[in-house]
Amino acid sequence: MPAPTAPLLIFFYYCSFFLSLACSATSSGDISAILPNDAASLLAFKSSADLDQTLLYSLTERFDFCQWRGVKCAQGRVVRFVLQSSGLRGSFAAGTLSRLDQLGVLSLQDNSLSGPLPDLSALSNLKSLFLGRNSFSGPFPVSVVSLHRLMVLDLSFNNFSGLIPPALTRLDRLDTLRLEWNRFTGPLPPLNQALLHSFNVSVNNLTGLVPATASLSRFGSSSFSGNPGLCGEIVNRACRSGEPFFGVAPASGIPSVSAPLGQNAESHGAATVVGVSPRLGSQKKQKKTGVVLGFTVVVLVLISAVAIIVTLVKGRRNDNSSETRSVHQKKPSAVDAERIQATPPLVDPPVKKPETEANGKVEDASRVQRRSRILVFSTGEPELYTLEQLMRASAELLGRGSIGTTYKAVLDNQLIVTVKRLDANKTAATGEEVFQGHMEAVGLLRHPNLVPVRAYFQAKGERLVIFDYMPNGSLYNLIHGSRSARSKPLHWTSCLKITEDVAQGLGYIHQSSRLIHGNIKSSNILLGPDFEACLTDYSLSTLAPEGSVHDNEDPDSWARRAPETRKSVLQAGPRSDVYAFGVLVMELLTGRHPSQHPYLSLPEMLGWVQAVREDHDGGAKDPRLGMLVEVAAVCRSVSPEQRPTMWQVLKMIQEIKKSVNASDSTA
Repeated sequence: MPAPTAPLLIFFYYCSFFLSLACSATSSGDISAILPNDAASLLAFKSSADLDQTLLYSLTERFDFCQWRGVKCAQGRVVRFVLQSSGLRGSFAAGTLSRLDQLGVLSLQDNSLSGPLPDLSALSNLKSLFLGRNSFSGPFPVSVVSLHRLMVLDLSFNNFSGLIPPALTRLDRLDTLRLEWNRFTGPLPPLNQALLHSFNVSVNNLTGLVPATASLSRFGSSSFSGNPGLCGEIVNRACRSGEPFFGVAPASGIPSVSAPLGQNAESHGAATVVGVSPRLGSQKKQKKTGVVLGFTVVVLVLISAVAIIVTLVKGRRNDNSSETRSVHQKKPSAVDAERIQATPPLVDPPVKKPETEANGKVEDASRVQRRSRILVFSTGEPELYTLEQLMRASAELLGRGSIGTTYKAVLDNQLIVTVKRLDANKTAATGEEVFQGHMEAVGLLRHPNLVPVRAYFQAKGERLVIFDYMPNGSLYNLIHGSRSARSKPLHWTSCLKITEDVAQGLGYIHQSSRLIHGNIKSSNILLGPDFEACLTDYSLSTLAPEGSVHDNEDPDSWARRAPETRKSVLQAGPRSDVYAFGVLVMELLTGRHPSQHPYLSLPEMLGWVQAVREDHDGGAKDPRLGMLVEVAAVCRSVSPEQRPTMWQVLKMIQEIKKSVNASDSTA
């Protein structure tokens, strides 16, 4: 029997070999071979976008990916993938969702995803794409233009940059387009979708004429605000006479006419403008083009010759007149002569035509000049008073801060406002244009826990910021009272309410913009009509050079500063605000100034807080007080990477609040 034994052994050997290969493929994570395409795509997306493992997607013997969080299926295929506000952190890797060809709705908004967007052209059935309130960057995702069924596109509150592609006009079903709070540049395409009813491109760097299409004309100027370079009837800003209405010239250097000009010329009955197009392939048109170009060259040569002669004659006249007046003037240099030669004469008095970039700078300068010496109200704010009324108002000093002096102003119409007069020495390094753009961005922030900025004013050496007046004073006065009174901590449930209010306002600033507060302290928290805590002076410290707002000789100011910013090694950021928030929580719980807070371990810190509060509430050791101390401790982590975001802090506080409400209901 030796002969049949050998083939049998070989057979078992191959069986075991292939079985081991199958097991190793499964154990190594090659899930695409054993899973449906949709499930494999979801797991691939999770591996790059969920670095903190918040999505509990798992595989069992009887798994059903259609039951996973945020997933909705129809006939076994994923049609909705919605993970809004899910705490995702990571990137949207290429190819991860490309196999979800039946996907109709994709929502990843309000997370912490970063990096560029992958190619989305494979999602041919996509109708709604929500990617707002993340940290995506890179150019506009041009693959979106191929999604012809797309109705909603929201890329707002990200870091996208570059041009908005003109091909966006092809999405004829689009009814919502949100691109605000990014870094897009260049002209705005002539969007004219008949169904477009929600549109916003505010707070970008767009330039040029806003196309007066029927669709864009339906939206107010607030949809375009925060773009200093835009002009036209829609935004109520006149374009300069030399404004390049055709937008940006192509890279090849050949001047061409963009779609906005062609559309506007056609719709307004203007003269037809002919541009270079690859479709003009007939010999007749090529000959016409050659004749036109040749004639243009001849004319330019003649004009240049005349310009040179006129310049030389004028230079001699200037030399003769300078001797008579005894004024020493320089003769035109060779560079000047070349520049004059290259400048064609215009119908108007001859002036040097600047480049496109120079045009933008001149326009921005004139716009800043127009907005200097006038009271500029925030977008959407009614103009309830004039600069003259404000200057005539009776003023009462409320306090002097690190960035300026605050006054209570009562106007002649009995309206009361708070006026912040910024320190000219500390903000001198910030130019007028930068200040204007910054205040326009700050003026857009609206939240119940923010004191709204209503208007601002700037002139030479003078800058004012106008807030609402809050009659109930500051949190500092509530904690520390008058100088004669002894500071005492608030009841810990009041502390919980105030910390939630502050976290709400601060989280909104971080999430809805690229701004930070920069100077969190109890005197910058005011109490509203219902004693809700409202942040003020937000984002004003960034107008001053790094470190100049904080007084290094003031121990409280030093204690509030995050360790990484005390020697100006790093610029202040959102995690610096988180550190100052932790210091504020300790100030609330103990009634002690920040410089009196010791650096202790968490158990020792809890013991210190309870000891300080003994005289106030009898030393009651409520375990939820310890939870609030723990929040303060994690916010005060030395390493910024170990600190949570403000939204994470807010969720911690809300969990504590839930436990308080639950215990009160069972009591």
